[in-house]
Amino acid sequence: MNIFRILGDLSHLASILILIYTIRSTHVIEGISFKTQSLYALVFITRYLDLLTFNYISFYNTIMKIFFIVSSAYIVVLLQSFQKTNPIAYKEMILADNFKIQYILAVSFALSLILNYKFSIIEILWSFSLWLESFAILPQLFMLSKSGKSKSLTIHYIFALGLYRALYIPNWAWRYYAEEKVQKIALFAGIIQTLVYSDFFYIYYKRVIKGAKNDLPHYI
Repeated sequence: MNIFRILGDLSHLASILILIYTIRSTHVIEGISFKTQSLYALVFITRYLDLLTFNYISFYNTIMKIFFIVSSAYIVVLLQSFQKTNPIAYKEMILADNFKIQYILAVSFALSLILNYKFSIIEILWSFSLWLESFAILPQLFMLSKSGKSKSLTIHYIFALGLYRALYIPNWAWRYYAEEKVQKIALFAGIIQTLVYSDFFYIYYKRVIKGAKNDLPHYI
């Protein structure tokens, strides 16, 4: 554990709590990508299969794994519940969410078969989860770029999520310096994900921090 890992985890927790709290308190899902949330649920389910093998590392590690699996699945269920409680809003969300995620799934799976530490089901799925996480935000960014505008919910959520990945890069550098250990696949996937967020970080700075009314970047 180090300060970058702790801050990264806190930022990740904040992004999830921001999303859940705002949806439940406002009953608004406009601008949220159901596909991105479904991909994140798949990310954590495939990444933390080692829970089934009782590969215990620490209490903190186990609790965080369980939280990310449960919370990501809960968000998907929460969004799905609008199909009954507010079918118009649900239909609008689904219609706007038209990024073709089969390409993300195909690329992530292909990379996991090529780049893994061991050719076993758990290791391949762990690698798959890393590559999938690198691209899972694309449907959400695509929705924002199409509309050219954003709700505070989505823009703050994406920033907190991107900050979590950005903080993990110095975390890996610290671990390499302190422990002489680095997970090259995780590092490379994290750098790719941070680059995906790079334009968004700039727009967030200009629009939220500086108060300028810039259009959101067009990712596709």
